[in-house]
Amino acid sequence: MFVIGEGALTHELYMAGFTITDVDPEIVVVGETRNYNWNMIQQAARFVDQGARFIATNPDTHGPNMYPACGALCAPIERMTGRQPFYVGKPSAWIIRAALNRMNSHSDNTLIIGDNLKTDILAGFQAGLETILVLSGVSRMSDIDTVPFRPNHIYQSVADIELV
Repeated sequence: MFVIGEGALTHELYMAGFTITDVDPEIVVVGETRNYNWNMIQQAARFVDQGARFIATNPDTHGPNMYPACGALCAPIERMTGRQPFYVGKPSAWIIRAALNRMNSHSDNTLIIGDNLKTDILAGFQAGLETILVLSGVSRMSDIDTVPFRPNHIYQSVADIELV
């Protein structure tokens, strides 16, 4: 498995039993990182083009302050290979269900707080969770009319949330 991501992602994959390698990997995994370079992207694209499965943690294109997020790191690999990654993280309802199972919780008594309508809030909506959008990150009020779902609550920042 070839990994582009922070040390924590690599560590968790290793602890789950995966072999991390840059020699003929069967899988390319892309996650969030601020420490990448074009050589990593080129190497990942070559592996994907040669048949490695392409997996990414989420489709976010950017975070607050416009730093490139996972989806942006995947974009050049997609363009170079013509293959899209399988996203295992939000907005996948599977990841929400897995988290609920791990926490021994249920969607009826769980909420999700996020700053991105297209990943955080969509994940919660699809999983039947109560959703809270905070406007201190990626999404803005004007973005709400561009999606077919609505957050249950909207706050300027996490500091403004009052849970009852």
